[in-house]
Amino acid sequence: MTDLSNKSLKNDENHIQKEKTTWQNLMSIPVWVAALGYFVDVYDLILFSVVRIESLKSIGITGDKLATDGLIPLNTQMLGMLVGGIIWGILGDKKGRLSVLFGSILLYSLANIANGFATNLTQYSILRFIAGVGLAGELGAGITLVAEILPKKIRGYGTTLVGTVGMLGAVLAYLISTIFDWRTCYFIGGGLGLMLLVLRVGVFESGMFHQTKQQQVQRGNFFMLFTPKKRFLKYLYCILIGFPTWFVIGILITLAPEFSEYLGFQEKASAGKAVMYAYLGISIGDLLTGILSQWLQSRKKVVLYCILMAILMTIFYLVAPIKTLTFFYLNCFLLGISMGYWALFVTIAAEQFGTNLRATVATTVPNIARGTLVLVTILFQFIKENMGLTWAALSVGMLTMLIALVALYFMEETFSKDLNYNEQ
Repeated sequence: MTDLSNKSLKNDENHIQKEKTTWQNLMSIPVWVAALGYFVDVYDLILFSVVRIESLKSIGITGDKLATDGLIPLNTQMLGMLVGGIIWGILGDKKGRLSVLFGSILLYSLANIANGFATNLTQYSILRFIAGVGLAGELGAGITLVAEILPKKIRGYGTTLVGTVGMLGAVLAYLISTIFDWRTCYFIGGGLGLMLLVLRVGVFESGMFHQTKQQQVQRGNFFMLFTPKKRFLKYLYCILIGFPTWFVIGILITLAPEFSEYLGFQEKASAGKAVMYAYLGISIGDLLTGILSQWLQSRKKVVLYCILMAILMTIFYLVAPIKTLTFFYLNCFLLGISMGYWALFVTIAAEQFGTNLRATVATTVPNIARGTLVLVTILFQFIKENMGLTWAALSVGMLTMLIALVALYFMEETFSKDLNYNEQ
């Protein structure tokens, strides 16, 4: 009896030690550095949307041009992220995840500091493009590193932590904008990035990457993603499930002042507040979707629930009869929650592919999804001229979400997938 008791006690101690080690892994420096890196990334990424009106007016863009020419810096930023996603993704698989984390933050930090000195739309747009190239590398490399260094059963919690902490960067961007002018906001963003570089000293590289580096296998070959057909379709589906996210952020939230005025609200909404509430919702959504995916042991089911919620909230945003600002900001918050599958979306992309292409995929996929905002904006502007703001948003929004649902249907479930393999 005593032997059985001792054996049971020993098993309990081993279980406790395993649990302790698991949570120590989750709280490790690389995970938190990735989370804080994405925090600064989101601050800089969303800052233009927060200070858009103030900054554009100060360089001479006023009136109707705020909603037309005023989207040029945002579109060039997204194009920069599209280009940067390819560059950093390839480097991440060829040179390592850490090289991307260091290089990308250095580039966007310097570009944001320079952005504070812009005096015209051309300068503003060029600097947003350069910043976009830098911003493109942060999330994909961070998610890839975290997914590869954590045990399979908790990697979902790790990527959830990165997404949840990261999205709060948008809240900081709004709070900083209420204290300082738009130029100082850019200086602060650049300064935060440079400070983060100091924290990154001592962060270790992914063991999976080191193993792949020793093998005779192609790493970071972007063109491998286009053949064979099965791999290309898998890559395409990864991009398309993120299609709705930047419709919501780039159209509904960024143009919140224009929508609130057009829809007849009592007061005109603040772009900064709309962004803050939306990203607060996204942060909470990232946390909830990460936990729910672990509980359900499914990534796909959770993304499905989010897209269905986004459909309902987009309709609610555009046609709800209540016309108070409090209600409008609540809509922004709920839209944010529905888009809270962003970190999960990048995690799915990372889990779909082998170690020799994982950083390329995890970095390019979110940035191509962001880059689709340019096409969404063009389509939105075209329909708006013929059908008005509400119908333009409703038709474009439903199209992006339908495409995402179809792509999700054909995707592989990756919750329990072993990541230690290479693409041939």
